[in-house]
Amino acid sequence: MSYVALVIPGLDRIGGAERQVILLAKGLRRRGWRVSVVALSGNGGDAAVELIAAGAGFLTLQMRKGLADPRGWIRFNRWLRRESPDVVHAHLPHAAWLARWSRLAAPARVVVDTLHSCSTGTVGRRLGYRWSGWLADQVTAVSHAAAVAHRSAAMVGESKLTVLPNGVDADAWRPDASVRTAVRQELGLDEEFLWLAAGRLEPVKDYPTLLAAMVTLPEPASLLIAGSGLLQSELLRLSAQLGMERRIRFLGFEPDLRRWMQAADGFVLSSRCEGLPMGLLEAAACALPAVATEVPGTPEVLIDGQTGWLTPAGDSTALGESMSRMMRTPPEQRRARGDRARQLVIERFSLEAVLDRWEALYADLLQRNPTPTRWSRPD
Repeated sequence: MSYVALVIPGLDRIGGAERQVILLAKGLRRRGWRVSVVALSGNGGDAAVELIAAGAGFLTLQMRKGLADPRGWIRFNRWLRRESPDVVHAHLPHAAWLARWSRLAAPARVVVDTLHSCSTGTVGRRLGYRWSGWLADQVTAVSHAAAVAHRSAAMVGESKLTVLPNGVDADAWRPDASVRTAVRQELGLDEEFLWLAAGRLEPVKDYPTLLAAMVTLPEPASLLIAGSGLLQSELLRLSAQLGMERRIRFLGFEPDLRRWMQAADGFVLSSRCEGLPMGLLEAAACALPAVATEVPGTPEVLIDGQTGWLTPAGDSTALGESMSRMMRTPPEQRRARGDRARQLVIERFSLEAVLDRWEALYADLLQRNPTPTRWSRPD
C-alpha cells in the first residue's frame, strides 16, 4: 500500500484548495492508499473529523509564526522520518516550501506541489519558488492559466510542470427539485430570482463590485453570499448603505453548499483572480448557469454564451448587465445552459477521472524515484 502525505497551511478555514485536498484524501483512501493530511497550523476543525472518519490520518504542526516557527519544522521532519510517506504532496506556497526544504533533513522519494491560483504573488513568493525548485520532482497547476502565469514568472520550469485540474463529485453535486422547493419555502421565496455567490470574504473575491451590481437588478431578485472572512463587517455596512438589507443575505461559512446551489437560479462570481474556481465547478455540477468575471481560470469552466456569461472584472455595470440578461432569459433556456454546464463538468472535471490522473502521476514518479533522496533527480 503506497503512502501519500498531503500538506496544506490549514483546514480551519475552507476554500477551494482545502476542499480539493479533502476530496483527494478521501478519494485516494477509498482506492486503497494510506493517506495523511498535515496542516501547518490550526486544529483542522470539522474537516479533521471528516478525514479521520474516512480512514485518513491528520496531523497539525501547530506552527504559530508561519514558516519562521522552528518547532513546526522539527515536528514535520521527525514525522517524515518516522512515517516515511512515499509521496509528499503540498498545496499552496507555505506548504510547498516546507515540503521542499524539509527534504534536505528528511529524504523523500517524491515531492510534488500544486499551484491553485493564477496569482504569482509578491517578489518574495516568486523567489521562494525559484530558489527551491530543484527540490521538487513535479509541480502541477489546477488550470492552464495558472500554469502559464507561473511559467512566465520563471517560478517553475516547463519540464516539471503538469496541468491537473480540480475535480468535483458530479454524483453528489446534482440538481434536486425537492431540496429546491424546501429551501425556497424556508427562505420565503416563490418566483423571485435567487442568486448565489460563494467564497471567502476577502478582497480577491471583489464583493463590493457584486453588491453594486445587485443595486442595478430589477426586483424581485435576491442574493445569498456564502463565506466568511476579514471583510464581513465592511460588506454588511456596504449592503446597508446601498439599501440592500432585504435583498442580500450573508450566510457565513457553509460547510455544505449543495442545498443552496440546488435552490438558486443562477451563480455569480465576481473575483479579480482565480485558479480553477471550485464554486463554479460545483455550481455547474448542480446544473446552475453562471455569470463570472473573465479572469484567468474561469473561461476553462464557463463557456461564454453557452453555460453562462463572462464579464470584465471590477466593472459593476457590466456585471449587472450580464446578471440582468440571465434573469431575462426564459426558464427553459436557462435550464439548457445549466444542463450544458453539468455535462462539461462530467466530461472534463469528474472527480474519479481526476483521481485516475493523480494515481497515474504518483505511480510514474515513484517508478522513476525508487529510493528517497535529498533533492529532485534530473529528468
